[in-house]
Amino acid sequence: MGDQHDHGHHEQSHSRASSAFRWSIALNSVLTALQLVVGFAFGSLALIGDALHNLGDVVGLGLGWGADRLSRRPARGRFTYGFGRSTQMASLINGLLIFAAGTVVVVEAIQRLFDPVPLIAGPVVWAAAAGIVVNLLSARLFGHDHHHDLNQRAAVLHLLTDAAVSVAVLISALVVGATGWLWLDALTAIGVGSAVIWSALGLLREALALNLDAAPRHVDLIQVEQALASLPAVLEVEELHVWGLSTSRIALTAHLLIDDDRLQREGLNRDQLLALARQRLEAFDIRKSTLQLETAHCCHLRVS
Repeated sequence: MGDQHDHGHHEQSHSRASSAFRWSIALNSVLTALQLVVGFAFGSLALIGDALHNLGDVVGLGLGWGADRLSRRPARGRFTYGFGRSTQMASLINGLLIFAAGTVVVVEAIQRLFDPVPLIAGPVVWAAAAGIVVNLLSARLFGHDHHHDLNQRAAVLHLLTDAAVSVAVLISALVVGATGWLWLDALTAIGVGSAVIWSALGLLREALALNLDAAPRHVDLIQVEQALASLPAVLEVEELHVWGLSTSRIALTAHLLIDDDRLQREGLNRDQLLALARQRLEAFDIRKSTLQLETAHCCHLRVS
């Protein structure tokens, strides 16, 4: 019953994520076209830059959606673990895209400090406001599950950073329209671009770590080891390895040194001990585990 509940929960999460990717791509495609038209028509390089950043969102969301769908394909042929790693690769590419977008914003803003460009504030304000609404709505579509999936988290980060860019464009357009301080638009863009770069660096670090088989950041390895070590009749935990099969699926292997006599006194057999170990691992969202039970005179392999 518990496995059926988990399977149903994951299917529901995948369905929500797929719908979120689909709607976000559609909304941001329309927004990109709108901002490009307004930007070129009313001479706003800031809005054109925001539109190009939105175009990066569309590309990144497309990568994330494709990887999310690919990760659900069953294992076959040489791909014995399936295609879950595609989500980690998509997260890495998305991180690079976010970093590149932030760098472009900063470079263009520095150039505009020395060569200000006049703009017509009214249409720019409305287009920037549309950007805020669309990006925040798109991010909201992913719900709270994105915190445990780096691929979805990368998509949400794309959307939130672009919403921040739109906020900066809106505020600077209002102020520039009221005061004529063209330099303020460029200065604001430098701050926003720097924040985008900083957020991208964090995403890149985590994506690189997962591609190198590091344990996911939210998994406390010490607590996992203690949970296994505290099992009845377990004397020691050896060769503990935890890594991500995808940005949302975690695997574990370990050797458990056990005392068979104590296990009998506890009224348990090996299969019951493995079932108890799997139950404890599920508390850490680890649902794929291979545990080897070892004693001084024999060794048995069980997969849970």
